[in-house]
Amino acid sequence: MRKRMRRAARPLPLTMLELTLASYETIGHRSLMILQGTCSPAEYARMAREKVAAFSRSASVLARSRRAPSPASLVAPWHAKATANAKRLRRR
Repeated sequence: MRKRMRRAARPLPLTMLELTLASYETIGHRSLMILQGTCSPAEYARMAREKVAAFSRSASVLARSRRAPSPASLVAPWHAKATANAKRLRRR
């Protein structure tokens, strides 16, 4: 059985900066798609699903922790979704 290697935690300010930039990029791409009429129904559904998924992951971290969780662990699901979306939409 292989051990899972943990990545070193990023500092919260860096995580928040990346989240902000990726969110702006994603909002820009999606707004342009909406204005051009090229936003698919699947993309609209993805917009809602990813918010619910990120919220539920953050809530899960909050509920499972016995001590107060770090702010970075609560922001991590939002960061992961935003950076993945920015990367995916950048290729379009």
